[in-house]
Amino acid sequence: MNALFDWLKYLEHIVLFKLGEHSFTVGTLFYLVLSLWILFYLTGLLKKLLINKIFSKFHMDFGVSQAIATLIRYFLVMIGAIIIIQTSGIDLSTVGLLIGGLGIGIGLGLQNIVTNLISGIIILFERPIKVGDRVEVGGILGTVKKISPRSTTILTNDNVAIIVPNAEFMTTHVINWSHNDDKIRFHVSVNIHFETDFNLVSNLLLEIASENQDVLDDPKPDVRLEEFGDHGIRCTLLVWSSSLLHRQGKLKSNINKAIYKKFKEHGIEIPYAQRELRLKSRPGDDFQINSD
Repeated sequence: MNALFDWLKYLEHIVLFKLGEHSFTVGTLFYLVLSLWILFYLTGLLKKLLINKIFSKFHMDFGVSQAIATLIRYFLVMIGAIIIIQTSGIDLSTVGLLIGGLGIGIGLGLQNIVTNLISGIIILFERPIKVGDRVEVGGILGTVKKISPRSTTILTNDNVAIIVPNAEFMTTHVINWSHNDDKIRFHVSVNIHFETDFNLVSNLLLEIASENQDVLDDPKPDVRLEEFGDHGIRCTLLVWSSSLLHRQGKLKSNINKAIYKKFKEHGIEIPYAQRELRLKSRPGDDFQINSD
């Protein structure tokens, strides 16, 4: 056992390299790794404590509480890292010169990472998106589950977690379905024949909306005659909902099923595309049409 302790003491004083007048030993490396791990672990626990125990008592919005707790953790990690480096005996001025020398070489390689980090800080301050929002960015539609310094995790309806770099939210168009509140308007279109009674169709569509429990009574549903197309009249049922914000396809599917059933009960047909073929013949041409 004594031999083991003697070997550990010997290993602790092995010099890896020198920073100015200070020798960076194996013991220093072990101290830095262990101290930084404890720092990240404790600040992570503090963040969870702030969100789940402290901020929840003030009935704060979850996105706001997470943003504040994340910023507090960043600040504590930065201060703690400086203290740990200083107490390890490393001269920060020497480290600063070293980082400055390496900065030019690695700057281009870390450019995207720095851009994402800055974008993450902007998101936490401006809060264009927050945890729980229903967003669409770059063709990805889902719910924001986590906002980290470098990226944001979006969970789709297929339970697939997609990691999106924070810079995407700063450089592309972002649709936030729940930025103001949880009420959104759905557009459900259907075509009818020109001969069909529009007033009857309008009443049936409003009846379908009133029978759907996921459709809000206020604002009231509405029916619009959109256009006279090549194959009929296009009508659009406008409804508001807050319960199926995260499952928009289900609401439209339920309404379409009800439209199909109601139209069938009242003998209303949905037109389909038709083509008229005309054959132009010249004198002497002999066309025979086979009924098969």
